[in-house]
Amino acid sequence: MAENNGKAANPVVFFDLTLGGEPLGRVKMELFADVTPKTAENFRQFCTGETKNSQGRPQGYKGSKFHRVQQINNFMIQGGDFLNGDGTGSTSIYGTKSFADENFQLKHDTAGLLSMAVPTPFLNGKHVVFGKVVDGMDVVRKVENTRVKQESKPVSDVSIAQCGEM
Repeated sequence: MAENNGKAANPVVFFDLTLGGEPLGRVKMELFADVTPKTAENFRQFCTGETKNSQGRPQGYKGSKFHRVQQINNFMIQGGDFLNGDGTGSTSIYGTKSFADENFQLKHDTAGLLSMAVPTPFLNGKHVVFGKVVDGMDVVRKVENTRVKQESKPVSDVSIAQCGEM
């Protein structure tokens, strides 16, 4: 993390996305470590692959797919399940499947927020907002507009080809 006026800056991570194997673009995300340190660190480590599974292999978002794309603008795209690929897999860097929500200080009030669930106002107080897209909303919009089939699954795979920390 970089320093900013003597205070540690929030980490910025990235996803390089593909659609049907073709490059789509890069999405950069600021993680709100200053507000949700545990959640931000969990996401950061799965971006860098520094957390290892029980076989000692890196685990994280690289190679995983977005399993759900709602066709309602500014609603959501869901991904990050690198265990089962369908939203049912759960793990954390803390050695448990999940961990307690830290706080609900930040609200689901704008596009581009990172949350552990659907970013809508009725979920305020139920799911932690832990980051935001700082560059690449055009790529997010491309994902939002991709064709989907049953249960909002993309027709062509939307995958995280590369990810890491800036």
